[in-house]
Amino acid sequence: MKEYLLRRLLMIIPTYLGITIVTFVIIQLAPGSPVSAKLGIGESLKDNVFNRKIIEDTKKLYGLDRPVIAQYFDWLKRSLTFDFGDSFKDNRPVMEKIAERVPVTLQINIIAILAVYLISVPIGVFSAVKHNSLADKAVTVIIFVLYSLPNFWVAILLITFLGGGEYLDIFPIYGLNSYGIEGASFFNFLLDRLWHLVLPVTCLAYAGLASLSRYAKVGMLDVIRQDYILTARAKGLSEKAVIFKHALRNSVIPIVTLLAGLLPAMLGGSVIVESIFSIPGMGKLGFESILARDYPTIMGIVSISALLTLAGFLISDILYAVVDPRISYE
Repeated sequence: MKEYLLRRLLMIIPTYLGITIVTFVIIQLAPGSPVSAKLGIGESLKDNVFNRKIIEDTKKLYGLDRPVIAQYFDWLKRSLTFDFGDSFKDNRPVMEKIAERVPVTLQINIIAILAVYLISVPIGVFSAVKHNSLADKAVTVIIFVLYSLPNFWVAILLITFLGGGEYLDIFPIYGLNSYGIEGASFFNFLLDRLWHLVLPVTCLAYAGLASLSRYAKVGMLDVIRQDYILTARAKGLSEKAVIFKHALRNSVIPIVTLLAGLLPAMLGGSVIVESIFSIPGMGKLGFESILARDYPTIMGIVSISALLTLAGFLISDILYAVVDPRISYE
């Protein structure tokens, strides 16, 4: 196990370098210039002598006049201490901007993940126990319909029907809190925050609910066909005891390990959901950075997401061995 973990840790280094190199090259090749975007100079005005001088001076100021390889190695050296430089958009440190957005994204995603697990596992168990019944087929159809719906369309439907569109006006559709709520008590502030998060969390959770319930069903079906489950039934144990005491514990092993893979999603945020509901999270920050050609912020977000993804894979492998002692990596 130790040798395996050491190999995986060492593999993180070239993988991380590969991800950052590809990302750095892609954003350099993308159309548009961060200098022009910052100065507000359009393509038709670039050839003006005065504008060209301003563009060249700005490039020199931000080090964009140097070769791409030199720029990358300079960025890599600073990134080792999580110093991703200053944003081209507003000259603020990239880590400061990310630190502001991470708590918002974490709030939404943690609530969404809890909702997904609390709902999907019982659905999966129910479908497995009632396998091939009319109820199982009905649940399967509903799950696949949910999985096929794009979240931007679901967000528009929720706003139209529940957010003051053409029908009911139940949930707020903008921001994280109501205007002027800052002076309220903590309990009222919390209730207001949760009320604002209902629609965004629903948009984030329904697709995960569909896929995770399938994992739960498949895991449960595999377990209830094992010999020890037949033995438990032969001993006269109730079906409830067999399912919840013996089968469920072993069927959730794959689902537990999936938690680690959700790390990058928890901090990466959702561009579509956060943009539609005007939530200042990581997804919206990434979208705004791409539009502004804000190279340092883009690289900072990609780097953190890459590290979290690689760490998630490593934690998943460790969790497999923890929750299932039969697994060995030697």
